Amino acid sequence: MEFREEKDSLGVITVPAHAYWGAQTQRAVENFPISGLRAKPDLIKAYSHIKIAAARVNVAAGILDRELGVLIEKAGWAIAEGGLNDHIVVDVFQAGAGTSFNMNINEVIANRANELYGAKRGAYQPVHPNDHVNMSQSTNDTFPTAMRLAGLSATRRLLPELEELAGAFEDKGREFDEILKSGRTHLQDATPVRLGQEFSAYGLTVRKCSEHLRIESISMAELGIGGTAVGTGLNTPPGFPSSMVEELKKLTNIQDLVPSLDMREAMQSQMPLSRTSGALRNVALELGRIANDLRLLSSGPTTGLAEIRLPDLQPGSSIMPGKVNPVMAECMNMVCFQVIGNDLTISQAVHAGQMELNVMMPVIIHNLLQSLDILANMCRAFRQRCVAGITADPMRCHMYATQSLGLATFLSPRLGYETVAKLVQEATENKANILELIRSRGLLTEEEIRKLLDPYVITEPGILTRKK
Repeated sequence: MEFREEKDSLGVITVPAHAYWGAQTQRAVENFPISGLRAKPDLIKAYSHIKIAAARVNVAAGILDRELGVLIEKAGWAIAEGGLNDHIVVDVFQAGAGTSFNMNINEVIANRANELYGAKRGAYQPVHPNDHVNMSQSTNDTFPTAMRLAGLSATRRLLPELEELAGAFEDKGREFDEILKSGRTHLQDATPVRLGQEFSAYGLTVRKCSEHLRIESISMAELGIGGTAVGTGLNTPPGFPSSMVEELKKLTNIQDLVPSLDMREAMQSQMPLSRTSGALRNVALELGRIANDLRLLSSGPTTGLAEIRLPDLQPGSSIMPGKVNPVMAECMNMVCFQVIGNDLTISQAVHAGQMELNVMMPVIIHNLLQSLDILANMCRAFRQRCVAGITADPMRCHMYATQSLGLATFLSPRLGYETVAKLVQEATENKANILELIRSRGLLTEEEIRKLLDPYVITEPGILTRKK
């Protein structure tokens, strides 16, 4: 590999000759060989949009030469479109606040802009990474802004997937609406419920999760760009924050963006990220719970509940022939565990902010974007490869419903709780069918028993008239 020499405030360092990054990025590469993880594309794109917007605003303010502004914008678009992502090389775990990442972006844009001008990489003439690309900015206001832009973009991909998943559950709710089954509380027999009612409830839960996430994520639309080092706006032209927000609206097509009411607050507090992460945690808690239900309902196929069947997707064992496992539900559980863990990391990092800055921002945005990405991908796969293909076993559902001791609850208003409790105890001890005991004691007429097994009578509000 060939190298070139570059110089920064600490002295001379060698940089790969092909690299668009420069001295400060190279120091970060050498200092932080930690995880091999690099910035998510959403963060890279958001940062490039900030640099493009700043070039436009600085040119309009008369503090940046128009020709240099055009060069910066062209180089910024090369990053925004993904063409130079291989040169954004700083590890996710890096110097605090994301200074190394900001300089990585600045150096790549400067070198590409100079290349477009006809200059060599590493010369930083006529475009300098600090003097021109970073003009009117600091890591301390650009990184929080990029986090919020990236978070909003990724959220916009997840929300439709949640809505689609909710719709898939609701479709199954309608398909299974007439199937009576045993309800279960404490994993024990409970009063009957319709299988469709269970699935419709899953759909509503996912819709509520989606709405909660939408509401919480709106807080990320408030931007502190223009605060520079400590939120005072030092070294920015008049009107810079509002002008930046207007340019970012055009570049990102996120029309909810607004300037922060207090740029110091927007740099000190990363609560919008923790709010969004908290909503994602709740999504994970609910999706994980639903996945567990599907695993239980499909357990078997001969020794479990087996009231529903999940699509057969792949062999489930290297030693047991013919075994098929609920792989999509299992994968959903693992994704949900990761999101819950990410939220804990984000919470601790948000809590660790000090004075005018939170230096833990790189780990915050990495975990938030990972949660958004894997949930969006998982919801799509879960809907397409699991929920859409679920089938029911009406006969097995009916068998459990008619054997359930929960049917006795129907008698409580008529005979009284204590009497019915003794009836249940007798059925349990003698392994008797509760319906046969009801018949043998003459506790219900055949018409009342028929109503007891009517899916729409037993699973809707109503009371069997008390016997006088």
